Amino acid sequence: QMQLVESGGGLVQAGDSLRLSCAASGRTFSSYAMGWFRQAPGKEREFVAAITKSGGSTYYADSVKGRFTIARDNAKNTVYLQMNSLKPEDTAVYYCAAKYGVSQAIYTRRPEYNYWGQGTQVTVSS
Repeated sequence: QMQLVESGGGLVQAGDSLRLSCAASGRTFSSYAMGWFRQAPGKEREFVAAITKSGGSTYYADSVKGRFTIARDNAKNTVYLQMNSLKPEDTAVYYCAAKYGVSQAIYTRRPEYNYWGQGTQVTVSS
């Protein structure tokens, strides 16, 4: 089993920034591609960003492209989501997820991921 623990959420104003962290344990972190998803009240959980095992490639949802940055530190078993220019529509619970992979692939679909964190709340006021 891999355990994922998110942190860094909070209440901010529109235009502010936040950095989410997701600490992994229990498995070899560098063997897993990572992703961030979010779920707003009454909506489906949606893809936000993903990164390959090595961190060499990233991919973003159109709604966050240019504002959010995903990164990982394999030495610290941690993946990050830097969120800039936050908007009220970014309000959601943010989840990190891990996908075991044998290649340097990007995964964007929820069913592809093996492990999930418990989520951290991000609220952006207007």
